[in-house]
Amino acid sequence: MQRLRVLMTRQEIVPERLPGATAVVVDTLLATTTLLAILENGARRVFPAESPGAAAELCSRLDGGVLRGGEQGAERIEGYDLGPYPCEYPPEVVSGRDVVFVTTNGTRAIADAAPADRVLVGCPRNAPAVARHLEESGTGSVYLVCAGSGGRFSLEDFLGAALIVGHMDAGSWLLNDAAWLALDFARRLDDPLAVLRSGRTGRWFAENGHLDTLRFVAEVGASGLVPEVRDGRLLAAGGAEVSAR
Repeated sequence: MQRLRVLMTRQEIVPERLPGATAVVVDTLLATTTLLAILENGARRVFPAESPGAAAELCSRLDGGVLRGGEQGAERIEGYDLGPYPCEYPPEVVSGRDVVFVTTNGTRAIADAAPADRVLVGCPRNAPAVARHLEESGTGSVYLVCAGSGGRFSLEDFLGAALIVGHMDAGSWLLNDAAWLALDFARRLDDPLAVLRSGRTGRWFAENGHLDTLRFVAEVGASGLVPEVRDGRLLAAGGAEVSAR
């Protein structure tokens, strides 16, 4: 039987168990949501970087005109072009451009998941599409990796994982305990925005003028794109290029 596991933080990853599996990294606020938006809005090439040092090394190998974006410790990185918010990456900014993007937890989780055969990027906005892709891919082993925050559980990442599990045929998968909990959570869920606003990070967003960002994040199924990380670059799963809308 196919196996589906939810990991509550990236620190739960056991690298030697990932070969042969598909890993889906979820960092709802905001890395995987923003990476999805960057790719969807027509960036030429998108590179998730594990750290600012890795980002600098990437930029040194790319042609000029690279956009650098992201955060460290929830703060925009000094000298970078853009921060971590999806609204900063509209088509008129990123279309046809190379983007190197780094965050405190999400892009590190992507790097940690690299031993998997495939690494996908998920969030509430593309959760149904990710679920369909996993069902249709025929993979026998899936890890849904919640990036977490500083090694701690984060409600918003668990929400993203739960939405993926909830759109799958759970009866066809052998679930670990966290996946069972995610499935139960998804079945009870009726207001993703309320869940986002109730978490520690979501409360900060709501209290600091970023409620529109939470609303954007909470649009479950708004995107049909499933990003995949291959050779350090984010592509639509299957390798197709993405054009700006």
